[in-house]
Amino acid sequence: MNALDTAQLIALAGALGWASGVRLYLVVLLTGLAGYMGWIELPQGLHLLANPVVLGVSGFMVFVEFFADKIPGLDSLWDVVHTVIRIPAGAALAAGVLGADSGMMALLAALLGGTLAATSHAAKATTRAAINTSPEPFSNVGASLLEDGMVPLGLWLAIAHPFVFVAVLALVVVLSVWLIRRCWHFLTQLLMRVARIFSGKPDTGLPPAFALKSPFSKNDRDV
Repeated sequence: MNALDTAQLIALAGALGWASGVRLYLVVLLTGLAGYMGWIELPQGLHLLANPVVLGVSGFMVFVEFFADKIPGLDSLWDVVHTVIRIPAGAALAAGVLGADSGMMALLAALLGGTLAATSHAAKATTRAAINTSPEPFSNVGASLLEDGMVPLGLWLAIAHPFVFVAVLALVVVLSVWLIRRCWHFLTQLLMRVARIFSGKPDTGLPPAFALKSPFSKNDRDV
């Protein structure tokens, strides 16, 4: 069984926080399995995840979430319900990695994990809500499958190449903030459009969620 060094522990805390905002139950299952099978030596604060009961419950919830997350509309409802679950769970898991010997480290890790979980959850929820405005289900399923693959890849990278993971995580956080702003703007426009329609005002249409502005816009030509 391999003991984790300091760099791996810090990367793992970040990975658990970030991934909890995307697939909490898969995070719990994979981390618990890694400890149960003896692939890595789990930090003391995470030993509970290797309990067979926890593995069974998390495995069942992974099965449920796998299908719920691929049904348009139901996936957004699932995200809304899990807003109050994923973020504190991400904070608790990150604290469990670094908080065994120091209350200060536990607090800092919890803040890191909670912030990363909140960021990834917000990016996931707003992006999927924007995707759900499309009538076809394939983009929804594709986005869900991408999330399914990103979580185990992120956890593996945090252990195998912690410094690479930290660099990738920084890029992912920047991308997540951009997605949140872009999708939130789109959803706000959508709600305003619905309000206009119901109020009897003319419908001005709605641009695509990820439409890019032309470099030859009218304002640019007038300069």
